[in-house]
Amino acid sequence: MTVARSLMLPLIAAAMLFSANAAVAAPTCQTPAGETARCGTPGAMPVGWTLPYDQRPELTRHTDTLSPAGWFALVALVGGLFALIALMPPFDRWGDTEEDGEEPR
Repeated sequence: MTVARSLMLPLIAAAMLFSANAAVAAPTCQTPAGETARCGTPGAMPVGWTLPYDQRPELTRHTDTLSPAGWFALVALVGGLFALIALMPPFDRWGDTEEDGEEPR
């Protein structure tokens, strides 16, 4: 009887997980300008319609170059992280004595 009781909670949890319905998200639509909009609103195109690639604005296309200010920010961030690590105290042990009562090295 103890085996049945110990398996009851996992079986109930598994039954609840497998019987739950999956959440379905509502579809999204786009405007003729390529912006995302709620379907059925004025200016929204039909479900599944997307703006052709050659008509998309140039602002959405990303470049792989980094400006000098971006490089400076990246170097400052990494340098700051290394500075914080260098300023951390040593973590050799928790106290003056070891856990088993021995003297520190």
